[in-house]
Amino acid sequence: MPPTTPVKRKRGEGQWKLGHREPLNPNERTKKDDDGLNVRSRIENIYSKRGFDSIDPADLRGRFRWWGLYTQRKPGIDGGRTAALEPEELDDRYFMLRVRIDGGALTTDQLRVVGEISQDHARDTADVTDRQNIQYHWIEIEDVPAIWQKLEAVGLQTTEACGDTPRVILGSPVAGISVDETIDGTPAVRTILDRYIGSPEFSNLPRKFKTAISGLQDIAHEVNDVSFVGVEHPDHGPGFDVWVGGGLSTNPKIAQRLGAWVPLEDVPEVWAGIVSIFRDYGYRRLRHRARIKFLIADWGAQEFRRVLEEEYLGRKLADGPAPVIPERPIDHVGVHKQKDGLNYVGAAPASGRVSGSTLVALAKAAETAGSRRVRLTPYQKVVVLDVPDENVASLSAELAALGLQVTPSPWRRSTMACTGIEFCKLAIVETKERAIRLVEDLEQRLAGVSPDVPISIHLNGCPNACARTQVADIGLKGQIVTDADGNQVEGFQVHLGGGLGLDAGFGRKLRGLKVTSAELGDYVERLVRRFLAQRTEGERFAQWVLRAEEADLK
Repeated sequence: MPPTTPVKRKRGEGQWKLGHREPLNPNERTKKDDDGLNVRSRIENIYSKRGFDSIDPADLRGRFRWWGLYTQRKPGIDGGRTAALEPEELDDRYFMLRVRIDGGALTTDQLRVVGEISQDHARDTADVTDRQNIQYHWIEIEDVPAIWQKLEAVGLQTTEACGDTPRVILGSPVAGISVDETIDGTPAVRTILDRYIGSPEFSNLPRKFKTAISGLQDIAHEVNDVSFVGVEHPDHGPGFDVWVGGGLSTNPKIAQRLGAWVPLEDVPEVWAGIVSIFRDYGYRRLRHRARIKFLIADWGAQEFRRVLEEEYLGRKLADGPAPVIPERPIDHVGVHKQKDGLNYVGAAPASGRVSGSTLVALAKAAETAGSRRVRLTPYQKVVVLDVPDENVASLSAELAALGLQVTPSPWRRSTMACTGIEFCKLAIVETKERAIRLVEDLEQRLAGVSPDVPISIHLNGCPNACARTQVADIGLKGQIVTDADGNQVEGFQVHLGGGLGLDAGFGRKLRGLKVTSAELGDYVERLVRRFLAQRTEGERFAQWVLRAEEADLK
């Protein structure tokens, strides 16, 4: 009798719903050993009292993230060594701390406390991130309980600001006041925050999970794990169109529409069903495939919707239309009328970099102008709401004195940067200060040149795309490059023609298109001038990139 060939079984992907619950990588083992939420008590009762050296490594490089804490990069380690060193060699004894600000919504009292914490505990550091968070640096473990106490006294938190959890919910900075808004998503944001954030139900997801909810298209919905985008249904009225599976990093994907319309009151339930699918069916075996975008890519939107409806909701969702794409990105910079007749005033910091002192002064300036509400945006900007007509000019002048420009140059307005090598352990190059210097350089080089279309420039210190490099007109991904003299120096791989909205996608890939940091101003000026010389009437930068000769893009 001939021997039988054994049937090769397909390797499991670590999907809980299919019975694959064994820990499959070190991260999954750490989460199985103890819920990340539980580390707070150890921080309060042990680590803050005994100091940095008392911290368990599994907490330090794992569970601390559930409370918004990462160790920052040790000074003096160049980018060429980032991937060659062990985590403990990169760790400094200080922390980055991320304050969770869902919807970017702050009262001036909250903003003042956020600024004072920076002054007292973070060497006056504070960055506005493109997730509407505030990010501190130089935090010492001994100070963390006091910081939590101060934040929580004004209704803020760091709970699940990082980690394999539902992170901060992006929301429209002008929710409830915009004249163009289809529907105000704030009640859904608040319900999800109150009901699910900090709950063990979703504190062990395969990877991080990013949510966006807005009645406008001002929250980069195409690159979030799930987004609810305001849309008018012909039969049911205003509600939300559901998008799933967006994300960037080393395997970028644009989110897909489920084709489902959801009323405001059902958003939290549908959100919870989608997160539950990710928790139960997400790929936990390989961490680089653990985001929901890989599940959506394999299943497709139709199958995902079927599972959501049949296994998790127990009912069908209504079909609905897609939202109409706006002609330009919505960043809320400038002076705009609210639907109540007051104004909101949006201003641009330098690539999101502010300080605690700036935030305290911003709170005072807003109150002097008659406002008690400030918002952070997904484009690293700040917005003061509820400003009477007679106070707009004085507020704009005060903001400018703080380095927050209401009428910024096109280069300052459209440039973003991640944390970079200054503090980030994953980074290869400097980004924040480089972006600030690039903007200043372009303002001189291109003085008097003001394109009638925005040209976004996003700088990222590594391939992880925290600054959304792949969906920028000019995306700059940090790496070590060779200069004209054969030296290894800081530089960037260039991605061109990416975008959101009308140009949603990752643009044009040109092999070997790199530029040194020192040459960045020369390169961007050359590129912009070629675009302006060659563009047709009304042509956007991303459209020009797709048709331009390769030589004109170098």
